[in-house]
Amino acid sequence: MNALQPRIRILWVGRAIISAGIVGGVGYAAATYTDVPVEWPIAIAGLLLVVGVLHALLRYRNWRYEIREDSLYLERGVLTEVRTAVPLVRIQHVDSRRSALERLVGLASTVVYTAGSRGADVRIPGLTPDDASALRERLKRLAIEADGEDAV
Repeated sequence: MNALQPRIRILWVGRAIISAGIVGGVGYAAATYTDVPVEWPIAIAGLLLVVGVLHALLRYRNWRYEIREDSLYLERGVLTEVRTAVPLVRIQHVDSRRSALERLVGLASTVVYTAGSRGADVRIPGLTPDDASALRERLKRLAIEADGEDAV
């Protein structure tokens, strides 16, 4: 099983910090105009920060993927464990993506689009740009081999 790059924790922990800051700021502003004690939104933001950081660290620890003989297999989840097997013959196309934040920490994602229901795509975050490109090309090649030249 392949793990994600440890730098993905920076993004996930950063999101938790920003979310807690926004909740704390809005709560503090609302508390100053109401009779709610100012300590409450600060305490709630602090709790949100602790839970968010813990969730980010557990999310990283529980995220794995593997390319098997006939499928792409993923395991992820903190409270709910999700296991996904994407048959190679169902892959329609594969993208590599780098958001601004991912570029900031030197990471990329690979997105696998599958035939089937709406929203049937799988995203593998926390890869180096080279690993994301290599994974994209490998999945493309395997999908073509699994389904013929029309696969991707």
